[in-house]
Amino acid sequence: MRTTHPPVRLWRGKPVKRMHVMVKPTGSLCNLACSYCYYLSKEELLGRPEQWRISDEVLENFIRQYFEGQNHKEVVFSWQGGESTLLGIDFFRKVVELEKKYCPPHVRFENDLQTNGTNLDEGWCEFLREENFLVGLSIDGPKSLHDHYRRDKSGQGSFDRVFRAAKLLRKNKINFATLSCVNRLTAKHPLEVYRFLRDEIGSRRMQFIPIVEPIGFRQVAPQRWDVRLMPLLGSPNARPGTAESVVEEWSVDPDDWGDFLCRIFDEWFKNDLGNIYVHYFEAAVETWMGHISPLCTQAPMCGKGLALERDGSVYACDHYVYPEYRVGNIKEKPLEEMAYSEHQGRFGMAKEELLPGYCRKCEYQFACFGECPKNRFIKTPDGEPGLNYLCSGWKKFFSHIDPSIQKIVRGLGESVVKEPRTYAAEHWRPEKQT
Repeated sequence: MRTTHPPVRLWRGKPVKRMHVMVKPTGSLCNLACSYCYYLSKEELLGRPEQWRISDEVLENFIRQYFEGQNHKEVVFSWQGGESTLLGIDFFRKVVELEKKYCPPHVRFENDLQTNGTNLDEGWCEFLREENFLVGLSIDGPKSLHDHYRRDKSGQGSFDRVFRAAKLLRKNKINFATLSCVNRLTAKHPLEVYRFLRDEIGSRRMQFIPIVEPIGFRQVAPQRWDVRLMPLLGSPNARPGTAESVVEEWSVDPDDWGDFLCRIFDEWFKNDLGNIYVHYFEAAVETWMGHISPLCTQAPMCGKGLALERDGSVYACDHYVYPEYRVGNIKEKPLEEMAYSEHQGRFGMAKEELLPGYCRKCEYQFACFGECPKNRFIKTPDGEPGLNYLCSGWKKFFSHIDPSIQKIVRGLGESVVKEPRTYAAEHWRPEKQT
């Protein structure tokens, strides 16, 4: 196996330092109660802080430290939840004011806001347009599919309000992307979902996130699972809906996940290549060209995407907001020290180091690297623990798109690289989650 390390990137004569933090200014507080939400349970797990929202002190401290901890020409702020729009427009006006106050010369900052869209109105749109926010709109597909799991606390579906938000965003010419959670239901309707997003919502940037959570995820942190309970790849317990399944019933089936991506890829490749951005497809082109994946879940290491809770606590990753993975608090320790610590580095490098032998022998390791470690809770056919729950689906997808991606790569004039590789990754923006 050949080992490849990318050259150290420089900016203004110094090695580039970049991080990415997903800020949770309301914690898990949300006006919806989506059945599959991985974050609603954090309120009970972490305990309720004194304030339901981030304090002015923590907010300013974070923005200042976030700039100080990076030395790149672009700094990206990501605001998520829960539902961050519950804070109101004035909160984000204050955010932009503080960003302008602390932004160093020769640096530009950007903001992205992930929202369920139910609070958006003309006032919000005016602000988002003026301040050039990138909006991530969470919508799972047409009404019957979206409303099955995405309901409010009174049990009412949220589709009509989200659809109205999409129309507002288009009307006001706001840069937005759609984020669709692929669950056990929607995975069976790939073209219905894709064509709806393309033709009805008008989305030109799409993210599809597989919904996968093991039983007990509300209390048990990733990598703290009981190895004895891990089922073998392909066994009935390694898929949703069985009596002894290791995943919640709304989790996507691994093979359905592969089929979902394959069907959408074929439609995209035939009709929308160059016009619609689908993050997994664009990332595949990058990796087949021999580049590092821009997605943290498919890059060889992770750990550059941290999460900040409303009390100032910092966690190793957005999906690792558990007491075991708390790395500190910005009121007590500099964000830069936590982000680039040896401890966080070990967390990131473990993604590749702990790959089972089954993955290391796979011809598509270079495009996957075992995907997100939070999903590695089944066993390989020979009984080795730590295989990704979605393995069969990813392999189906990669083998299906291989000929087409190679055509794209040849068209770009790049050499095709298909060899397992090890990288010391510098930076990439993690996938958004909802």
